[in-house]
Amino acid sequence: MTPVSSHSPHGQSPLRTVQVLGGGNAGSSAHVRSLAAGLVARGVKVTVCAPSDAECTYDFTGTGAEHVHVPRSSDPVSVAALRAVCADADLVHAHGLHASFRAVLALGGRRVRTPLVVTWHDRAYAEGARAHLLRALERRVMKAATVVLGTTSGLVDGARRTGARDARLGPVALPVRPGNEAGPEDPDRLRPKLRAELGAVERPLLVAVGSLEWHRGYDVLLDAARVWRRLDPAPLVVVAGEGPLRAELQGRIESEGLPVLLAGRRDDVPDLLAAADLALLPARRETGRSVLAQEALHARVPLVAAEVGGIPELVGDAAELVQAGDARGLADAVVGLLGDPVRRDGLRARGVRQAATWPTEDETVAQVLSVYDELTQPTPLL
Repeated sequence: MTPVSSHSPHGQSPLRTVQVLGGGNAGSSAHVRSLAAGLVARGVKVTVCAPSDAECTYDFTGTGAEHVHVPRSSDPVSVAALRAVCADADLVHAHGLHASFRAVLALGGRRVRTPLVVTWHDRAYAEGARAHLLRALERRVMKAATVVLGTTSGLVDGARRTGARDARLGPVALPVRPGNEAGPEDPDRLRPKLRAELGAVERPLLVAVGSLEWHRGYDVLLDAARVWRRLDPAPLVVVAGEGPLRAELQGRIESEGLPVLLAGRRDDVPDLLAAADLALLPARRETGRSVLAQEALHARVPLVAAEVGGIPELVGDAAELVQAGDARGLADAVVGLLGDPVRRDGLRARGVRQAATWPTEDETVAQVLSVYDELTQPTPLL
């Protein structure tokens, strides 16, 4: 697509935008990098406010954007730093709940109202008193935002219930993971090498990706592994991710003799998926657009996923869906697919068709830019 220059309301200078990012979510961080690159290519001036470690990982300045370090904290110093950056902005776009709350604080009390766009990538989860705090933050952000873009229909509905004045569906594309823009090695050659390293040369390889936390449903995954460990050969499950449940999960794996490897954080997830026979997503909740689900379908890897949140809307009929928390259902689905190459081929074909319906990075940038133009164009005098 030929770059299109977007100008300020008076048509005298490029549109000046500030992207506010907390830096804790890989999906939103990759989206901001993709968005920054697309906006800069269209003549928009972009400043990304994010922690320095996010800049180190995602290289926002490499897109032509400016990066300003703003800590994840919402303390007065961080808010003041953000307020200074936003002073000359035509529009502010915040990603994620906490980054959006900081943007609301930074823009509060200004005589000139700066449009605030919020992209709601996922819904923050907590229990007890913290849950009440999160819901209060959500209400504050939703009511203050000029436009809320929810990445799934469920998030759009949630934004409206929480008080958003203007909530719209804004699905985001699946950006390339940092460091994987171009693979120098042949994937077909990498596959047997990686499987050998993992210990899955002559056995099925199942891959799950995500932090080791309760909502990921890895306890259900281990329960299911007790069933398919009786297969000959027993599939190996590789879990790429780190988190607070590592010791508990590792204890179960060792005490029950489960064919599961906790591989920790990996920077080669696309390669892991390319080497896998099946991808697994046993989550208890998944309100956003699952990165793993998208990567699996793009990689033509059959997916078995829990039927929760935005998953059914995202994958359609291109995945084997099971009830969340149902270890027996998960085990049966895996065993059935491993024994049925025709079904696996069918899922691969449907996955290609489903992935073709998702927005590209170019289409995502174009939609966001149309919102920017709508909010910054001068109102005609009647």
